[in-house]
Amino acid sequence: MMSFKIPKLTVVGAGPGDVDLITVKAIKVLKNADVVLYDALVNEELLDYINPEAEQIFVGKRRGCYKYQQEQINELIVQRAKSNGHVVRLKGGDPFIFGRGAEEMEYAANFGVEVAMVPGISSSMAVAANQNIPVTKRGSSESFWVITGTTKEHKISNDIQLAAKSNATVVVLMGMSKLPQIVKLFQAEGKNDLPVAIIQNGTRPDEKIGIGTVDTIENIVAEKELKNPAIILLGEVVNHRQSILELHSLYADDLRGLV
Repeated sequence: MMSFKIPKLTVVGAGPGDVDLITVKAIKVLKNADVVLYDALVNEELLDYINPEAEQIFVGKRRGCYKYQQEQINELIVQRAKSNGHVVRLKGGDPFIFGRGAEEMEYAANFGVEVAMVPGISSSMAVAANQNIPVTKRGSSESFWVITGTTKEHKISNDIQLAAKSNATVVVLMGMSKLPQIVKLFQAEGKNDLPVAIIQNGTRPDEKIGIGTVDTIENIVAEKELKNPAIILLGEVVNHRQSILELHSLYADDLRGLV
């Protein structure tokens, strides 16, 4: 006779891309999963942590094509939880930062499925940090905005216009298709020379970065062929990266002189 397993959903953050940036708690959950549903932004090396007896289902988007629509994912979570037990929904970054993790938990809970969440390291901060760009720095930025570039209606978020008026660091996720509009909003506020960084595939071996200003960033994106998945970061804090590079170069010269 098969033992009954309590239907459960755990939404787990996989981190920004580097396999070493997943949490210990997330790994423990993966080892105890009965079913794992994972997205395209999840580093597939992390799948090695999954219980070898667990079912693995890819539910992400590749080359612009959805394997499953969100409604189908919601239904699949409930169906597998009822039939198999513990479902882990593995998502890139942190599932509560534009990851729809909250929606999936609500849907499952409405069907009597027990729900839990394991936070992940968000790309909104970690990707910049990996390039020595802080989102806050004394004297440069006292706060930061994290904004989706594209809303549910596939339009640019109104919050970007508000953010452009502030002195805060602005991090835009899923915003590459709206870059020309973002540039215009910051130019309208007279921030033509504001530093901008765009980082593609952040924290991964194939990471690419473009550094410029509001006025020059579109040309740099074209020159370096930057595309999604990428974050857009606008603010004086971008200059910190160059400061560190210059100090590294200075002391490297000093060290070579000692050899």
